[in-house]
Amino acid sequence: MELTLEHLSKRYGQHVALHQLSFRCEPGMLGLVGPNGAGKTTLMRMIATLLEPTEGIISWNGQDIRKHGQMLRQVLGYLPQDFGIYPEFTGRQFLRYLAAMKGLPGSLVHRRVDEVIEMVNLEQTADRKLPTYSGGMKQRIGIAQALLNDPELLIVDEPTVGLDPGERVRFRTLLASLTSNRIIILSTHIISDIEAVANRLLIVREGRVLADTTPETLLAHTKGATWSVTTDLATAQQLQTSYQVSTMLTHMNGVTLRIVSPTRPHEAAVVIDPSLEDAYLLATGKQAIRV
Repeated sequence: MELTLEHLSKRYGQHVALHQLSFRCEPGMLGLVGPNGAGKTTLMRMIATLLEPTEGIISWNGQDIRKHGQMLRQVLGYLPQDFGIYPEFTGRQFLRYLAAMKGLPGSLVHRRVDEVIEMVNLEQTADRKLPTYSGGMKQRIGIAQALLNDPELLIVDEPTVGLDPGERVRFRTLLASLTSNRIIILSTHIISDIEAVANRLLIVREGRVLADTTPETLLAHTKGATWSVTTDLATAQQLQTSYQVSTMLTHMNGVTLRIVSPTRPHEAAVVIDPSLEDAYLLATGKQAIRV
């Protein structure tokens, strides 16, 4: 299986949401990262055939999805940011309803719903009404509905926003378990999500691809550009205005900053090992969200 994007652009009047994106995906997990407003959701909606590109071609196994969109939709699972639920349904009823809407044969609906409930570890709560679910449980129902047709292409858009740390870890573990024999595109601006599960990174800013790389390569390029310095508060505030600061810790001996810079930011600064967040900051020049 193969997903290919060639010179993809999307404009809304004079605003360019995406500009000449080209890349190819094979089985595995692609982490699509970038600040809010970078164009990630627009890109994913176009891949999911919900939005027409202004220019360029999206192909699935060599076939243009503008002409063969139904072929892609049959093997597509999609969890959007604004995934909604029906409050009158239990989790199991909701999944059975969506399985029927997706066109699964009636003889398979109950079995497949039971399978995806087990996959997302909701056996104990599947017969509870959806409004009683926690944020993490609702996200697991969301991924369950995306898996009903055993998709070859799975798209998840900002799936861990609003989840507590424990729920976020469980959700990432679930996604990582699904990478065999399918393409997964995970869009997020939370770097720890990508660090845990993705084997490839596509960094997007202002509708353009800044880097198509791996976490290991990105970290290697950041080696020697991450610094730690402990100083007084006034100097720390000055450094904040001049450099990318990923963390700032105040303690009895002053303020310790973690700074991303290709050059030494302060005479007392010492080189430390970079994190993927540091590498992201260096690549984008933007502040990441650390959780």
